[in-house]
Amino acid sequence: MDDLRSNLFYEKKNGYDLIGTEERLAVEDYCVGYMDYLNRSRMEREAVINAIELAKKNGFVEYHFGMELKPGTKIYYNNRSKALILAVIGKKSLAEGAVIAGAHVDSPRIDLKQVTLYEQDEMCYFKTHYYGGIKKYQWVTIPLELHGAVALKNGEVVDVVIGREPNEPKFIITDLLPHLAKDQMTKTLAEGITGEGLNILIGSAPYADEGKDRVKLAVMSILNDMYGITEEDFLSAELSAVPAFDVSEIGLDRSLIGGYGQDDRVCAYAELKALFDVTDPERTCVCILADKEETGSDGVTGMQSAAFDCFMEDLCATQGVAMRHCYANSFCVSADVSNAFDPLYPEVSEKRSESMINYGVSICKFTGSRGKGGTSDASAELVAYLRRLFAENGVVWQMAELGKVDQGGGGTIAKYMANRNIDTIDAGTPVLSMHAPFEVTSKFDCYMTYKAVLTAYKG
Repeated sequence: MDDLRSNLFYEKKNGYDLIGTEERLAVEDYCVGYMDYLNRSRMEREAVINAIELAKKNGFVEYHFGMELKPGTKIYYNNRSKALILAVIGKKSLAEGAVIAGAHVDSPRIDLKQVTLYEQDEMCYFKTHYYGGIKKYQWVTIPLELHGAVALKNGEVVDVVIGREPNEPKFIITDLLPHLAKDQMTKTLAEGITGEGLNILIGSAPYADEGKDRVKLAVMSILNDMYGITEEDFLSAELSAVPAFDVSEIGLDRSLIGGYGQDDRVCAYAELKALFDVTDPERTCVCILADKEETGSDGVTGMQSAAFDCFMEDLCATQGVAMRHCYANSFCVSADVSNAFDPLYPEVSEKRSESMINYGVSICKFTGSRGKGGTSDASAELVAYLRRLFAENGVVWQMAELGKVDQGGGGTIAKYMANRNIDTIDAGTPVLSMHAPFEVTSKFDCYMTYKAVLTAYKG
């Protein structure tokens, strides 16, 4: 009867029970590179810059529309320094489709407003507007860094990074002391800290003169000395505050990784590493690092932009292939994270359908919310294809959903790829504390996400 149960029942298993010593070492080796990439990529601009640096080391060259392409050619296309598309040209015609993996490199954060700098009661602050879905209370009383770019009127772009190095100053959003927070603590978590209240403290020492806004003047003088900018230059700046936490191993067994921005740079790195490790692919392999997913994938660098279509159309044109035929025969892994079941908050989950830490890459047939609203819902045939592919290549995987049916929901870039007539399914790394300033993943799951994308590329 035990054999019958084994043959007929489905049972998930902890991934560490399914691999040997050699693959355990491969897990650790892979995560060294991932942690380094994550630690250096605090914003989408940095994620793109660092990805290009790695791509060049792996033989990729910048793509120019119309350039000659041969099987094995490795190319990248930099979309406005905030999104990136890479490809390895396959042996087969693009008429037979491409294998695509798409992740995003933007993460929830605190953006500075364009009119941002102000002084109040001899304290200087940045006014902010949060980006993406955050729990606002998580962002107060933690150290913050400033990252981004300032575009000057003369066309020069000044990169700004303050707080990344240990000897550099950090920033903070203050909160009330509990002794005086009686009224605040009667509010809901969503109401206790407001969006307009997320103002970043950046200075307190006044400039040595007798005019107004002396603290603001002192702060602006420092910024002018460091970067040559004036207050007006903030009008054409993209500056953000992100957590000043280094990426760390978590747990006495060092089995977990903690860090900011793992949603979705954990999948972005998996795609990159997988593409670098592809050799002589049969079909053209494409890697997308998209922007703006956290705010709906709009804009010129988001997945709803025509930038990807322009890139693919040009590749198809070099082979005399209609892009619509390429899309119809293509397959896309929408590589985005899933929520990991948290034993401390079991009430929001339907445990049998949730992804779990150390159980491998999670496959999400559909996303959306409640009645599957806003999802592409991959076909049964596509799930079966991945089951077969993963079984043949030793990929440890699990099915996943986003909590109980009526609890909430979310989305990825999958539907925007599927809307292009590309067979698409979500697959990614389970994450604890998703969208928090410090997210947690499993080393094992990170590695299996890479292995899953590599397997998809190889077909």
